Amino acid sequence: MPAFQTVRGMRDLIGEEAQAFTTIISKARETAVLYGYKEVITPHVEPLELLSAKSGEEIRQRMFIFKDLGDRQVALRPEFTASIARLATTSLKNEPKPLRLFSVGTVYRYDEPQRGRYREFWQSNFELMGSAKPEADAEIVLLTNNLMKSLGLHSYAFKIGHIGVIRGILSQDGVDEKTQNAVLQRMDKKEYDEALKLVESEKCRGMLRGLLEIRGNDWLDSVEQIQTYVADYEKAKAAAENLAEVLKLVTESADITIVVEPAFARGLEYYTGMIFEIYIPGLDIALGGGGRYDKLIEAFGGEPTPAVGCAHGIDRVAIALQTQKTALAAKAEKKVAVLPITEAMKSEALRIAQGLRAAGLTVEFEVMGRKMAKALEDADKRKVDFAVIVGERELKEGSVVLKDLVKREQSTIPIDKLVEKIKS
Repeated sequence: MPAFQTVRGMRDLIGEEAQAFTTIISKARETAVLYGYKEVITPHVEPLELLSAKSGEEIRQRMFIFKDLGDRQVALRPEFTASIARLATTSLKNEPKPLRLFSVGTVYRYDEPQRGRYREFWQSNFELMGSAKPEADAEIVLLTNNLMKSLGLHSYAFKIGHIGVIRGILSQDGVDEKTQNAVLQRMDKKEYDEALKLVESEKCRGMLRGLLEIRGNDWLDSVEQIQTYVADYEKAKAAAENLAEVLKLVTESADITIVVEPAFARGLEYYTGMIFEIYIPGLDIALGGGGRYDKLIEAFGGEPTPAVGCAHGIDRVAIALQTQKTALAAKAEKKVAVLPITEAMKSEALRIAQGLRAAGLTVEFEVMGRKMAKALEDADKRKVDFAVIVGERELKEGSVVLKDLVKREQSTIPIDKLVEKIKS
């Protein structure tokens, strides 16, 4: 029988790769605590109707959809926000605002597998619900900046825009919402010619082409250009003014690299305001992104609730750290092997091992029944720091042999001094 392989687009995480993921997740949790976000855990499987309502055509086509045994249409979550919005309309609807919610786990999209794009991938997710103020948008950007910095990433930049600029132009020229969504989907994929073909008005097409030309390293100059350019479009101008307020708060609070792109769009249909993504040089995939979505909770049957959020791709952040050769600062744990010399010593050796673990030490107990020389050789291969050798003669005196496998030294140590000796 052939050996089983992982399903295409899924993967195993082993050793250092798994350690990198757990470290990134730990940093995301630390960030959540620093900013006052409460962790919630939601199901991997949700009603299809919930997940497809405002996700966008691109994601709807890439969801893992199936019928359960009750003949209900369900799907694996392609992102977290719909689930969090469901929570906000049910279990958390009476909670005081703002709601600050954090979640982390796997999400699923049937994409073509490639570097940084898998069918099962990990995200950390932050949602701030209840505030329409620009300081809420600024918090989500600053929070992302804090996480990237705490991981040791450098030279990253935020690409920022405002979906209200494009929608403001399209709305004023009478483009319906369905067509607007189709235009934004294509702009998200940088298929600008295809996007413009969907717009009938030559004036409107010209406005969108003009937006594509506005770029610059100075965010203030870019925003001023947008404000001047859309002066005759009331909603688009208000969106540009809102973007200026958000960016002023962000740049006055942190040293952060920002590139404003007025024609920037993201694949999810529910965005209504500021949107952003984060990139590093040499890696053409976003490490994370997010934005404002003021109508989603209302669309799911809740009270009108302004909201803003972001998600960070843990798989992609791990690749970015690898690209920049940034070593994650893992907690240095001293590893100890406990080795009984004879069968008769097993119970006493186990008791000693348990005592060391209770003191916070990482302990591997010899369970293979190997001879001492082989057991020590194996401990060396596993990069164990100390071997505790439990022998009958030393035990009678309340001691054990402690072998320092790094310094290649050994000594006889009283059992009650063992933890102190290893930790020192």
